[in-house]
Amino acid sequence: MDNSKNKKIYIAGFDVFKDDAIKTGDKYKEICKLYGFTGLYPLDNVAFNANDIFKGDIRLIDESDIIVANLNNFRGQTMDDGTAFELGYGYALGKLLYGYMDDDRSMREKIGYKDSEGYNVEDFDKPINLMIAQSTKIVKGDFESCVKRLKRDLTK
Repeated sequence: MDNSKNKKIYIAGFDVFKDDAIKTGDKYKEICKLYGFTGLYPLDNVAFNANDIFKGDIRLIDESDIIVANLNNFRGQTMDDGTAFELGYGYALGKLLYGYMDDDRSMREKIGYKDSEGYNVEDFDKPINLMIAQSTKIVKGDFESCVKRLKRDLTK
């Protein structure tokens, strides 16, 4: 049974900060279309300030059925905090959450027992903070790998 028909994916992640962010978003939306989804990209919004961006992204998440998030490290040892907020908001709304990352080793394997500031690193055999790992289906690979897995999961 194909449960993917007419589903909208909110494309979350730090890719919006790339120099070629619009081109990247167009590529991601084409990948969504290839697998039968409609992609919603944050830069589809018309925004003139931080409040416009915030409200526009919230509107797109509200409109979506699924969030697919880039969980790769951004500006440090963990994912983008804006993306974490979007996943949390989507979880609260009952959205289906998927994320992708290049390195799915556990946090302990990647960082060690203590981080660079001396804090203990959690030991739940997860590649990312447990709040994200427990709420989000994590796929090793890139955006297309994640959408492909999502499609397969929805057509079982």
